[in-house]
Amino acid sequence: MSKRPLNVLQILPNLNVGGVERGTVQMTAALVARGHKAFVVSGNGTLVKEIKQAGGKHLSLKVGQKSPLTLFLIPKLVRLFMKHNINIVHSRSRLPAWLTMAALKLMPKDRRPVWFTTIHGPYSVSLYSSVMNRGDQVIAVSNFIKDYVYDHYSIPKNKKITVIHRGVEENEYKTTFMPADSWVRNWKNLTNYPSEAKILTLPGRITRWKGQLDFIKLVHQVRSHGIDAYGLIVGGIENKYSNYYKELTRLIEILDLGNSIRFLGTRKDLKEILSISDCAYSLTSKPEAFGRTTVEALSLGTPVIGYDHGGTSEILKTMYARGLVPPHDLDKAVALTKALLANTSGFAHIKSNPYTVSQMQDKTIALYEKVKTRHK
Repeated sequence: MSKRPLNVLQILPNLNVGGVERGTVQMTAALVARGHKAFVVSGNGTLVKEIKQAGGKHLSLKVGQKSPLTLFLIPKLVRLFMKHNINIVHSRSRLPAWLTMAALKLMPKDRRPVWFTTIHGPYSVSLYSSVMNRGDQVIAVSNFIKDYVYDHYSIPKNKKITVIHRGVEENEYKTTFMPADSWVRNWKNLTNYPSEAKILTLPGRITRWKGQLDFIKLVHQVRSHGIDAYGLIVGGIENKYSNYYKELTRLIEILDLGNSIRFLGTRKDLKEILSISDCAYSLTSKPEAFGRTTVEALSLGTPVIGYDHGGTSEILKTMYARGLVPPHDLDKAVALTKALLANTSGFAHIKSNPYTVSQMQDKTIALYEKVKTRHK
């Protein structure tokens, strides 16, 4: 068990904005705050500045580039691990994990860092993906992911996968949050909804598995019961999903919902939108690894109705079990929505949020400090 300062290196393809990348910044800040040294290897990105502001050191290598030339990075990683006396290397993606494993095999055993991997999603079952199961210490972001790995790979029974959930910033996502008056004024001007309108929100980029088709049908059915409900779809639209987007707009036209559903695109004010929503949804066709927006909404006091699978199921069972419905059971989702909108005390049944950034930081660093490193 380590009580001395550690040299911890996290490695991932890039540091552009995303959940894995944001978690890397958060872990860097926590490591430095506790007296450890934090290094990050990536192919650069917009969050490099935040790594440095947190007190970490960024080392630029294109470890996410799928090219034969990437193999030449392996000896560079060996030299880097040796130069900075790295005790722990934490791979957060598959290609960087393969490079890490190759580099470790080239090092003297007494100089090899302890190798951590974090499995962030239900990767395709393949030899390529299996590298994430090979770390000395393997972390999964939910029990669903842990079970997925055990179900699809032959992992030794004595190999433990540790579940450390991702988290949201507890100081930012709380039931007392209120949007600024200026935001409320701008929002009213943008939407022009009646004051008694019920706001239903589906966060997530425009892709079939995020469940926008089910959401549109749900809004239509809720409105057919005489409820003045309006649907918000918050998420970016990539060119490769343009045909799917057209399918969504056609359905909206067929159901005569042109004035009742809005596509808001990518927004920086999702927190504000979730906070003024009467209900948020997670209607993914396939299980999500975790479900950050579900935690965000519940932490703000907004009820969530979600399909009972994956990380969403895990979160709702812990924080708001009454929000669970069987996957693709729109009738039950509609019935639950009606009941929720008729009873404004629904938020009172939301339990406190255990999925915080601080718990993620605490549990990860505790695991770092617990392992017996191979060298000083």
